[in-house]
Amino acid sequence: MIQGSIVALVTPMFENGAVDKESLQKLIEFHIEQGTDAVVAVGTTGESATLTEAEHCDVIKTIVEYVAGRIPVIAGTGANSTTEAIELTRKAKEVGADACLIVTPYYNKPTQEGLYLHHKAIAEAVDIPQILYNVPGRTACDMLPETVGRLAKIPNIVGVKEATGELDRIAKIRDLTGADFAIYTGDDATSREFCLLGGNGTITVTGNVAPKLVHEMIKAAIEGDKEAALRIDEKLVDLHKYLFIQSNPIPVKWAIAEMGLMNNGIRLPLTWLTEDCFAQVRDAMHKANIL
Repeated sequence: MIQGSIVALVTPMFENGAVDKESLQKLIEFHIEQGTDAVVAVGTTGESATLTEAEHCDVIKTIVEYVAGRIPVIAGTGANSTTEAIELTRKAKEVGADACLIVTPYYNKPTQEGLYLHHKAIAEAVDIPQILYNVPGRTACDMLPETVGRLAKIPNIVGVKEATGELDRIAKIRDLTGADFAIYTGDDATSREFCLLGGNGTITVTGNVAPKLVHEMIKAAIEGDKEAALRIDEKLVDLHKYLFIQSNPIPVKWAIAEMGLMNNGIRLPLTWLTEDCFAQVRDAMHKANIL
């Protein structure tokens, strides 16, 4: 089981929107040195929605090559088309990803039975560990714990990223799955409480800019050290808030560029962080001793 601080990695870009592989390599080395436990390649934070399919697969392949087996690489391969999700998942396996993170279909609003059949089809088509991804705030689709429980019976569906921020779902999902099924949070603001309540880790945005602190906080929470986890999280609380002051990954890409780790690039329709937000994000970074 992959546990701990799993960074939902940004995709560095030049100002013209082209993928910046030199900065991507720099970020990989930064995260490994800082103790990040695993990375997600081309998830929501990696701008999966605006990369072409060829770019999507190439970025996953590049990250796998740069990581070179030092930490696990989880590839974001979800889509609102089951056929497309199968193809992306198959290609991620071909280039050596350790697992895939598969978001619930967005926009088309499937039923719970549709969700079950969608993820079942992907799991049966591609023999690679798969993590369900429930983020109704983005997808307009909520995968209920009962559906997670049904899907957990499929051998290569090994976990869920539960990004609702609803802490009571942890016990419900655990009861319906079992101790070997990984339950991750996708909500940085509640990640400490989530792991203290039995979660296996976080798939984090905050970890992009404060990887060592998030790793240490999540490790303490998983081990049940409430005081240590709280002490570290107090340094991160403003980052958890202000890295979402505009749509993710707008603020986090600005913060990483401010750290000198990449260029000022993002894909339309997302735009660069507006100047009126600079001070709040910068102050949050100072509070965490990043700048």
